[in-house]
Amino acid sequence: MPTQINPVSASIPIRINTTEQSPYFRKQHKHSRSSYSESSPLAGSRNNSLTFRPPKRFMSSPDKTIAVINASGRQAASLIRVATAVGYHVRAQLRNKEGVIATEVATNPNVTCIVGELYTRHQPTEANKDVTQNGPLSGVGVNHDLINNLFRGVQLAFINTTFYGDELAIGKALADAAKKAGIQHYIYSSMPDHAAYNKNWPSLPLWAPKHKVEEYVRQLDLPATFVYTGIYNNNFTSLPYPLFCTEIQDDGSFVWQAPFHEDAKLPWLDAEHDVGPAILQLFKDGVSKWRNERIALSYEYLTPKEACELFSRGVGRPVRYVRGPIDLKVRIPAGYREQLEALEKLFSPDEKDPKKQPPYFGCARLEANCPAEALELWEGPRGLEEYAREMFPLEEEANGLTWMLEDDETDGGDEKLQYATVSVEQLRLNDENDDFDTDDEEDGLVMRGLKRDEEQWLA
Repeated sequence: MPTQINPVSASIPIRINTTEQSPYFRKQHKHSRSSYSESSPLAGSRNNSLTFRPPKRFMSSPDKTIAVINASGRQAASLIRVATAVGYHVRAQLRNKEGVIATEVATNPNVTCIVGELYTRHQPTEANKDVTQNGPLSGVGVNHDLINNLFRGVQLAFINTTFYGDELAIGKALADAAKKAGIQHYIYSSMPDHAAYNKNWPSLPLWAPKHKVEEYVRQLDLPATFVYTGIYNNNFTSLPYPLFCTEIQDDGSFVWQAPFHEDAKLPWLDAEHDVGPAILQLFKDGVSKWRNERIALSYEYLTPKEACELFSRGVGRPVRYVRGPIDLKVRIPAGYREQLEALEKLFSPDEKDPKKQPPYFGCARLEANCPAEALELWEGPRGLEEYAREMFPLEEEANGLTWMLEDDETDGGDEKLQYATVSVEQLRLNDENDDFDTDDEEDGLVMRGLKRDEEQWLA
């Protein structure tokens, strides 16, 4: 997503003072491969990587093609940008070519676009109008022709299924087609079925199908790797979307309300910035290193209070966490509503003991690797503080909000009044015929605002 960073705010260094090992990502201003400290007399030496880089050797372009689905989503678009920049070719399934990200993908010379749905709907009815509903739907099938076409001439695949259509059936069909095509490395973006780890934990409807798809991929013995993505940094918004709404207050501060225990750690990820480099490194390392492995893609492991502290540093305003139920203020697809209801049961706001909060990834061992395993793949992530400083204000402004502007730039409008205006104008619900057929979501938010509808990047 092309952006313009404020040169003043972007130059503020990130400093986190601690004498212990910290769960925060610390930005390295010195080149990570330099063997000299910044105070060393050799720091200005021609032999220091800070000041001298040898000419790049000629490198042939990778003779590989990567299959990707839901290509305008955050995860897929991040990989497409990085992979095509270093010479990979991509065969990308797009639901349509509408929006900034879809246009970016479609106009990339190293991308072959296959436009269409992964599901089929031969007989639209009132019962199957909303294809985000959990489970099989009458009259809704799998687009096998598109899927088989996707894998033609492909060696690698990064697959992130969504809840559009029957996710389990689509996930199985993709795995079958990849097996038939002889895919050399199949990376699947999975999530846990918490009930599989503890019978007292409810399954999350949008995550459990991914767990079942992962099990099927393993049964096929595909040369596969499974990545689990943390909470997206850019889920946060001051628009009234559930779960990650940072509601702006009369004094200009923000409040985030969610059911997570304030002292229990959660995994965090800047999907747009960091998924692509990590997935590309997995392809480079190959299945000899990562076959059948589960990898936690999370570059910070923070409690909600710690996350708010970092966000506050970045955005330059107080950010306070309040533990409480998920507040639904806008209409959402049936599938996501069911997800939120189950999530509130899983991460009960009434549980007093932080140690009893289930691991976000279901598996405690997997979360024990946060963020070390992700950093093994990609050493340059964008942390939550940096995101809040550099990207959050831009995305909010693109959604029509003006809290980040000086008073003389906002015609003297009151922030709360302006916020309410945006809520009414941009989040006005469409009529009953709107089945939310956009590509904005995978396992993140699914509501609409100008930026989120235009760029289709909530995935």
